[in-house]
Amino acid sequence: MSCDISLAYKSVRDRRPAQRLTCDVLVVGGGATGLAAAVTAAEQGSRVLLLERYGFCGGGAVAGLSGTVCGLYEATDAPASGPRQVVHGFAQRFLDELRAHNGLGPAVQYGKTWTHVHEPLAWREAADALLERSGVQVIHHALATGVLVEGGERVEGVIAYTKQGPVEVRAAVTIDASGDADLVAMAGWTTFMGAEGRVQNPTMIFRLQGVDVAKFVDAYGTDTIMPVQVSEAIAQAASSGAYRLPRQKIWMFPTTRPGELLCNCTRILGADGRELNATFARDFSEAETQGRLQVREYARFFRDRLVGCENSWVNDTAVQVGVRQTRQGQGVAVLRNADILAGRKFDDGVARSPWPIELHSGHKPMVNWLLEDWYEIPYGCFVPERGLGLLFAGRCLSAEHEAVASARVTAQCFSYGHAVGHAAALAAHERIEPSALKGRDIRSLLNRDGARLDD
Repeated sequence: MSCDISLAYKSVRDRRPAQRLTCDVLVVGGGATGLAAAVTAAEQGSRVLLLERYGFCGGGAVAGLSGTVCGLYEATDAPASGPRQVVHGFAQRFLDELRAHNGLGPAVQYGKTWTHVHEPLAWREAADALLERSGVQVIHHALATGVLVEGGERVEGVIAYTKQGPVEVRAAVTIDASGDADLVAMAGWTTFMGAEGRVQNPTMIFRLQGVDVAKFVDAYGTDTIMPVQVSEAIAQAASSGAYRLPRQKIWMFPTTRPGELLCNCTRILGADGRELNATFARDFSEAETQGRLQVREYARFFRDRLVGCENSWVNDTAVQVGVRQTRQGQGVAVLRNADILAGRKFDDGVARSPWPIELHSGHKPMVNWLLEDWYEIPYGCFVPERGLGLLFAGRCLSAEHEAVASARVTAQCFSYGHAVGHAAALAAHERIEPSALKGRDIRSLLNRDGARLDD
């Protein structure tokens, strides 16, 4: 049951004076999507305010320590031919910024495609530099707690919590880049979640230091998806009862730092075996503790059983569990599973993706490759089917369950932010609703910025 919290108690009090701010474009969430949106809108001349709940930008890439920039390159059955980049625009711009901060590794093989490992500290600094140069006002440690809705249909901004006190922000256009469609849900507009409420499980990513990386790569190869021999060793160790290792197919990435592997290997379930959903407070909390326990188990197994890891130790874990899927907004368009498998293109496509459907469930994640092709994501996937003054983007885009398992990765989130940043700035400048804009016009603006969507 939903209710106005002020009606639920006899007295709700915060006597600290509220700050009142105005801007053209308000962005809630500073992950890849929010960063790209804020910088893009500011560079079009908009007054932009970004609210970020942590003391840094990066979202899942930094707080979740996902550690890789995925979704840039075509997949192929002939990986020896080398990577072919098909996603450009803001994603490429951020890669260049990361390189300038010595925070980006070379392209490494990931099954039938490639990815880049990044240094999370450099990511924060690269984001800071872009935001400062573009003139975005940033408030860190700020959490949106409610939306300002005019007439029940138009979002006019948000109320946010800060240590100083509440902040009321009013904006011509608001962008929900929370990753969880928080503002869409707060407004009471339509959201949905996974396959009949079931979502991809979260993971706790960690960094393993003290590794003889050359010895490790010599034993297991350059593909960062570990070979069958590793999966079989995990399965055998788990079945013996000596280790608690619920996931067998794992990813291990040499990083930009010597002697280190980035480990994406946990599959976090509740203590009772249920799938966890990070939009539920109980599940999100349990995921953190279960994730830390799993990190220690996998690290112990690596040290005991994997070549090159004999003297390794856990350097750090993510600030929070990595969240793959939660609540999504219902848009005027929906990206279908079939669109990905067919490599479908759209006249109003504002982003492209060559990334496979990567569905994390069970002992072995399912990977369904799209070979030597890509699909496009239409603008309507970021426009709520109901309501005005709001755009939403990131992993909470309007997409079917399997589709979001492809469309949620980093390079695409940069592209979504690039697109909705342009849309929000244009809508604010022209004093029209984002829903009135044409996706093909946004596409033209993106191509002007080097997105190369028509190449």
